[in-house]
Amino acid sequence: MEPLFMKPVFQEKIWGGSRLHSVFGFDLPSDKIGEDWAISAHPHGVSVIENGPFKGKTLAELWQDHQELFGHSDEPVFPLLIKILDAEDDLSVQVHPDDTYGLAHEGELGKTECWYIIDAEPGAEIIYGHHAQTKEELAEMIEAGRWDDLLTKVPVKKGDFFYVPSGTIHAIGKGIMILETQQSSDTTYRVYDYDRTDDQGQTRELHIQQSIDVTTIPARTPELSIREVKQGQSAVVTYLETPFFNVYEWEVRGKLSLAQKADYTLMTVIDGYGHLMIDGHSYELKMGTSCICQIRSRNGNWLVN
Repeated sequence: MEPLFMKPVFQEKIWGGSRLHSVFGFDLPSDKIGEDWAISAHPHGVSVIENGPFKGKTLAELWQDHQELFGHSDEPVFPLLIKILDAEDDLSVQVHPDDTYGLAHEGELGKTECWYIIDAEPGAEIIYGHHAQTKEELAEMIEAGRWDDLLTKVPVKKGDFFYVPSGTIHAIGKGIMILETQQSSDTTYRVYDYDRTDDQGQTRELHIQQSIDVTTIPARTPELSIREVKQGQSAVVTYLETPFFNVYEWEVRGKLSLAQKADYTLMTVIDGYGHLMIDGHSYELKMGTSCICQIRSRNGNWLVN
């Protein structure tokens, strides 16, 4: 079965820009595009298959009607969502619920995510955590607008990686482009949005009580165990292995042989170009390409060059 290549789904955002065109060559519908939903079965932006016998079908349809493509998972919805984000301006300070709270209050999964920094302007930073020690202190600091006292800011650079479990107060800062791997959820609780307004002069909704409900207190910074395995001139970097997703970077110079480890693997090209070889068939890879390689190949290996 050949890989399933996805058509991008673009999301306009108040903080978005046009670098998804200048960097990846995407044909954008406006100059305020903040997100490319690269692989998604979420109803707010569903990927459409661009090739093969399922061309024109949505990923949601395949998950519902062709479970043989995904190892016959018992999960009711496709569990992951892959995005490329272009932050022309600061994102809101926000937090996401876990599955229990999300399903009970929003009718969908919670949202644990992670970020690979594709690019960052000099001096760029993220908000990653907070300093409150109790829910009462968190509520008091939010009510008083003591953002400098409350929020933890972290400088970032190209190639950095961050794990953002549900319950983590966070925000992507201006001048940062990231690849985001997350649970399939669009639930975001805004804590603070800099009092900015949209084109109609309206502020965006805040979700203070929900944010207090779901925030992890005190904040915890996850410990990462990043490892790199060389294969000739190429390398496989393991960033994260969790119950929600595993994240790997394939740094390909020349050729890289890969053994498929799961029933399906989500792939996005963030730099360079090449080809993916599966069972003797070659598929072109270029910047911005996203696909799902599903079911094991006959020989159990892929080749990327």
